[in-house]
Amino acid sequence: MTQTIEQNNFTSQFFEILDEVFVTHHGILLDKNNSLFETLATIDAATASLPVGGKCASLAAQVKHVNFYIEVLEKYIFGPPPTNVDWGEIWRMVEKVSEAEWDAYRAELKTTYERVSNRLRTMPSWDNQDIIGGAMAIMVHTAYHLGEIRQALCTLR
Repeated sequence: MTQTIEQNNFTSQFFEILDEVFVTHHGILLDKNNSLFETLATIDAATASLPVGGKCASLAAQVKHVNFYIEVLEKYIFGPPPTNVDWGEIWRMVEKVSEAEWDAYRAELKTTYERVSNRLRTMPSWDNQDIIGGAMAIMVHTAYHLGEIRQALCTLR
């Protein structure tokens, strides 16, 4: 027997959690003021430029990576999928940032999130595994990096 989840039941919950990860508290999985954008608003460029330790990436690299990841997944979801993705480039290239660069990284991430979120919200049908898998991957992967960033702040501050 095959059971089906009504699309609206799935997407309404998905978008509420996605919004909590990126934008604001809904009482689902985070404490107040702990979303990604709320957290990033409290970080200056000097702190964002610090590696957490040893061979770890800076917070700026984490943010640039999250943006890159969302853009790559956007291509997988909406096509055509990319053929050559260098997942390591950001980790190799991004470390210290100026205030202007840090502001640009945060603005770029917000723009990317809003674009992809709006594209997902206007999908007439979620009956494609690439849509579901890609959307879930964006949410879960970003939640992971939000945790990394918040944990790093315990050390950096």
